[in-house]
Amino acid sequence: MAYVTPAEFAAKMIDAGEAKVFMSTRDTLIRSFMAGAILALAAAFAVTITVNTGQPLLGALLFPVGFCMLYLMGFDLLTGVFTLVPLALIDRRPGVTARGVLRNWGLVFVGNFAGALVVAVFMAITFTAGFSEDPNPVGQKLGQIGESRTVGYAAHGAAGMLTLFVRAVMCNWMVSTGVVGAMMSTSVSGKVISMWMPILVFFYMGFEHSIVNMFLFPTGLMLGGKFTWADYFLWNEIPTVVGNLVGGLTFVGATLYATHHRTAPARGPAPAADPAMATQDYRGSEAPSRDECLV
Repeated sequence: MAYVTPAEFAAKMIDAGEAKVFMSTRDTLIRSFMAGAILALAAAFAVTITVNTGQPLLGALLFPVGFCMLYLMGFDLLTGVFTLVPLALIDRRPGVTARGVLRNWGLVFVGNFAGALVVAVFMAITFTAGFSEDPNPVGQKLGQIGESRTVGYAAHGAAGMLTLFVRAVMCNWMVSTGVVGAMMSTSVSGKVISMWMPILVFFYMGFEHSIVNMFLFPTGLMLGGKFTWADYFLWNEIPTVVGNLVGGLTFVGATLYATHHRTAPARGPAPAADPAMATQDYRGSEAPSRDECLV
């Protein structure tokens, strides 16, 4: 599977984050638009499978196909840039500033939302025969998802908001693990396997993903879901974005950076059987060039 060591893929993470900071506005918007659209199609696919088969696990097993496609084509999700881009700032890469990081996040958010919204309109049309009849069973399910994950949280007040936030944190813990997983191999099969596993976990567990929700909730609103745009933003999208940021950066980006890129040398006396170990450095291998990094 052409395994890449942790020290090597940690360096690739930083290179990828740096490249995204300096990416043109046009390319950032195009890549994020396509990522949002493809992930939205994958969500529609998974919900359709779940409704038609009655097996949520089957829908979750097949949902990662969208994530794998968009990553292999070099498109960008907000959840991924939340994890990768700040590492270039933390590593003090030349020219990388907090303003540049925020610019990237803002453009990717806009692009992801636009792509997901276009697919939401397309799917709403298909689920209602051009809005000429009531939603089909899949469309009805989408409306129910929107209600349960907005007003459903609101009904629990602060406890509901805490639950939403924690689910968003855990979501990007898994999704960003998938992003990094693709850097663990130089083969397509190795990348796909490494991405598939954590994405399956997040989707089946019902964690909150800001880009998937950019599709699910607008679609639900168009199909008669009993919640409002205000409910969607206040009781899902905004807290989910914050939770995704915390989860991806804290549990994936910062931890891998700290232990695999900024690793301290071993300290203390060496074992008696191997004195040479006292001076061995565990910093890992040299960082790869930017050309080796998938952007």
